[in-house]
Order: sequence, then C-alpha cells, then structure tokens
Amino acid sequence: MKDAGLPVEAELNISRTKKLVGVTAAAGLLIALAGCGAAPESTPSETADAIDVVEGFTPCLVSDDGGFNDKSFNQSALEGMEMAAEELGVEPIEVESSSANDYAPNLDNLIAEGCTFIVAVGFKLSADTIASATANPDVDYAIIDDWADADFNGETDAPNIKPLMFDTVQAAYLGGYAAAAWSAEAGVNKVGTFGGIQIPPVTIFMDGFVDGVAKYNEDKGADVATFGWDVAGQEGSFTGGFAANDTAKVTAQGILDQGVDVILPVGGPIYQSARDAIADGGANTVMLGVDSDLAVVDPSVADLVLTSIMKRIDQAVYEATMAAATGEFDVAPYVGTLENEGVGLSGFGSFESQLPEGLVDELAALQEQIISGELEVTSPSSP
Repeated sequence: MKDAGLPVEAELNISRTKKLVGVTAAAGLLIALAGCGAAPESTPSETADAIDVVEGFTPCLVSDDGGFNDKSFNQSALEGMEMAAEELGVEPIEVESSSANDYAPNLDNLIAEGCTFIVAVGFKLSADTIASATANPDVDYAIIDDWADADFNGETDAPNIKPLMFDTVQAAYLGGYAAAAWSAEAGVNKVGTFGGIQIPPVTIFMDGFVDGVAKYNEDKGADVATFGWDVAGQEGSFTGGFAANDTAKVTAQGILDQGVDVILPVGGPIYQSARDAIADGGANTVMLGVDSDLAVVDPSVADLVLTSIMKRIDQAVYEATMAAATGEFDVAPYVGTLENEGVGLSGFGSFESQLPEGLVDELAALQEQIISGELEVTSPSSP
C-alpha cells in the first residue's frame, strides 16, 4: 500500500523542550511480567553533584515524523532523554520532525547547535543518521530500532553510532497468548493485527502476536484464528504510514469486519484510528498497545486497552545518555529482551478482574521459559 496522509512540508522545529511531567509507567501485573526496568530512584538534587559530567556535554534528540506526542516510541525516547538531562543538570535539545524531508536538516541543525550526543528515533532516520555520524566522527550517536547497517555486512556503518534494539517478538508472544485467551474465553476465537509500514520494528510485533496465539491454540487445543498478518509469507495489512487518518481507520475496520474481539495496531498513532473504528462499529473489541503502556500515556483509551506490548525505549535512551555524559559511551549494540527487562507486558488495568482463570500464571511461566531458552521465540526481524 502506498504511503497515505503523511505531511510533505519540511518544518524545522528545534527547541529546548520544557521538562515533561511524569515518565512512561507500566501498570503492575507481576514482578515477573512487569517488563520494565526501574526508573532512577535518586532525585537530581541528590545526584547532580556526584556525577562527573563531561565538559560541554549537550544531549540531543530527533524524532521521526510521528512526533513527540505519538504516545509511543518517540514520546518514550523523549521521556528517557528528559529523565537523564534532569538528573545530569543539563539542558537537552529536542527536534521534532514532521516529514522525512526534515531528518537531514534537523540533524545538521543539531550539529550547528553544538550537540555532543545525538539520539535518532527510529528506523526511518537510518540513512541520514549514518551520513551525519560519518561527517561528524567526534560526536556520539545512538539510533533506535536500527543497526545503521545499510550495507547489511553485520557492522554499523559509522564507528560512532550505538544501535538501541529490542527483541520485541518475545513480549509480543506473551501479548498474542493473552489475546487468544481473552477471545477464547468470550467464545469469539478471532483476533487480528495491522501495521503502519512494513518494516522490521513493526512486523516483529506482528510475528510474536500471531505465534503467541498459535502457542495458546497448541496448549489449550483451541482454534483462535488470526487476521491481518501471515507469518510464513510475511504479508499482511498495513496503512502505509504512521498517521491516524482515514486510511488507517479503513484498515482497522477491515480487521474488525472479520469479527475479531482483540486488535493489535502496530505503529504509534494509528491506535487512534483503531479506537475510532471500534467506536463506529459498536463491537465489543479491545486493543493491545505497543511500545509504551498505552492505558497510562493515553487514559482516554484505557477502557479499551487489554494490555500493552512494551519496549523500554525510555530506559535505553536514559542509560545511553548517562554513559555519554560521563565519558563512558560505547557503541556496542543494546538489545532489550525479557531477561534484561528491555521488553515486556504492561498490566491489564481494569481488565485484570475479568481475565481467564490462571492466565497470569501461564504468562509468567511462558516468560520464564523464553528467558531460560527452553522456549525459542524469534522472528525474521529479531535483532
């Protein structure tokens, strides 16, 4: 499907962003399933004097065209940068991109602003981040959801870029299992998913979701059907972009028309289109969130969000920023997993009392099996 609804105008929006109130939080399922690293406990006043910050350190962040208010990975990255900057007592520079045409100019402007550490948010910034890092070898870079390996030779294309990757298939597997259990309990036995753009950071969620449903069917002798994604063929339903627009709503409706009672929209703001399609259709359908705990970052949909498949982008950005600030930055790739709490499920919020009996224990057991290696969960898009 061709890209639809993305803005084409370049709009540079460089600003020293005010501090956000709050940090993305995971609702408390179980410690075994929380899937989130603990946020720093020390306050800036307790730690700032003790941290030896490199002279002139200026951390910077550039979003993709989803923007910082996407309730997803851009916002999570921003919160991680803000957390670190507040603790360090420095002022970050954050740049919001409104289209792909902004990426290179925004990176150029960050260099002109004197940034010493730049985080690029997302796969779509890869080529421009590689070019910027190559031209500025004395600046440290990190990129989310990309190896920065345009040549596919197994090596990052600039020696000063740190990939921040997430093996999201592990958490999505748990989400798929939970979705299947919910649908089976209701007697519907149909779940579905759709994505924004068919790129690895999106399809890895869909792979795990479908495989988790298959695991439930295998364990329970059930027959929960999945719609919107074929793991074997790597084909499915996509909107062509990450905008919450009519195209996304029509795509969501196409999945709802299959009779599903659980839907997984993968692509930041497109969950809003799924919400609208659910409202129009009057179906008794719930959603799964992605990246952040959607019920927390957008309370307006909390009554629709069964659970969220989380990537702790905030924690990864926080840790990379702290390392760069103290001269301990290294370019070894970070990969978030269930084991290191870089990915995981959120809680079930208001749905917790309605869950099928034993589901939470089953999810905890599956998580332990994945961590131990007893259960292999992978995707063609796994890092």
